[in-house]
Amino acid sequence: MRISVLLLSVMFALSPLAEAAQRIKDLATIQGVRSNQLVGYGLVVGLPGTGEQSPFTEQSFRTMLSNFGIMMPSNLKPKIKNVAAVAVHAELPPFIKPGQTIDVTVSSIGEADSLRGGTLLQTFLKGLDGNVYAVAQGSLVVSGFGAEGADGSRIVSNTPTVGSIVNGGMVERAVPSGLMQNDYLTLNLNYPDFSTAQALADAINQQLGSDPDKGPAVATPIDAASVRVSAPRDVGQRVGFLATLENFEFEPAEASARVIVNSRTGTIVIGENVRLRPAAITHGGLTVTISENFQVDQPNAFADGDTVVTPRSIVDVDMEDSRMFKFEPGVTLDQLVRAVNEVGAAPGDLMAILEALRKAGALQGQLIVI
Repeated sequence: MRISVLLLSVMFALSPLAEAAQRIKDLATIQGVRSNQLVGYGLVVGLPGTGEQSPFTEQSFRTMLSNFGIMMPSNLKPKIKNVAAVAVHAELPPFIKPGQTIDVTVSSIGEADSLRGGTLLQTFLKGLDGNVYAVAQGSLVVSGFGAEGADGSRIVSNTPTVGSIVNGGMVERAVPSGLMQNDYLTLNLNYPDFSTAQALADAINQQLGSDPDKGPAVATPIDAASVRVSAPRDVGQRVGFLATLENFEFEPAEASARVIVNSRTGTIVIGENVRLRPAAITHGGLTVTISENFQVDQPNAFADGDTVVTPRSIVDVDMEDSRMFKFEPGVTLDQLVRAVNEVGAAPGDLMAILEALRKAGALQGQLIVI
């Protein structure tokens, strides 16, 4: 397997893009502008015999009938194989208003075989505070299906116990937004970094003509994740200010040196800032040697310049068949990975080498195994 080399090639081919200027709206969010999760419990009816016969489904069915003034005798046990108890959940986007609609997802919470062909009855969707923010109802769209033979054989495709209703939720209550409550707003970086936060504040001050040396700055970094920006209090002016602000471009700082290893799939992603210190590793029949030498470079006799000492790094990879690879100065972990793959080592071997390098202190970067 040479998956690691392919992924690294793609990563290093895209690395110049990471250093290009990006819009603020792509790297940060505005504090207070967020979605909210809603959840509810309801009944799906009209199923073609694929429902369930459970105590809580029966209780829910009786409660629904009582709401319509229909009282069932306590000794009568209804056969309701066309009904299923379900959990309904949705995301309430920011700034959505009553009367607008949202998509909802419906999932069986009992023993129902399938929700295909069912209809969700009116279900209240509540937020974390217990208030009802939307009401869901409608016919389900279920992509999965299942079939069972008389001998017990069964086939299932996708997930027939989960469906969705497009625009099936009607918003009944708006969530108050804290966007207009202060004289400032806060931008939160998607990936906290002190250097990026400072670069963001500097870019905003430069674009808006704010000079921190002559007065209060428009943008001030609070910590590695947040930048506070002064903004007009008038609603119309603040919306226009944000529309301009989010399209400002700046160059984020380089990411910290990290190596991400997926132990299940063998995927390895290496950041461009990862470097190696001198080390030597023997893994089975594979030997890896990393060394550093120093070379003195002097200017020509008739040229101006200073004598400097230049580091020269070499990586050697040796297997039982005596294949060896030598690298020029500037050794990176990318070169080591390519060398290991050249001799046919599997990703598992590379993972073991990376772990050994980390424990030896030769890996200059964080190794994260997922």
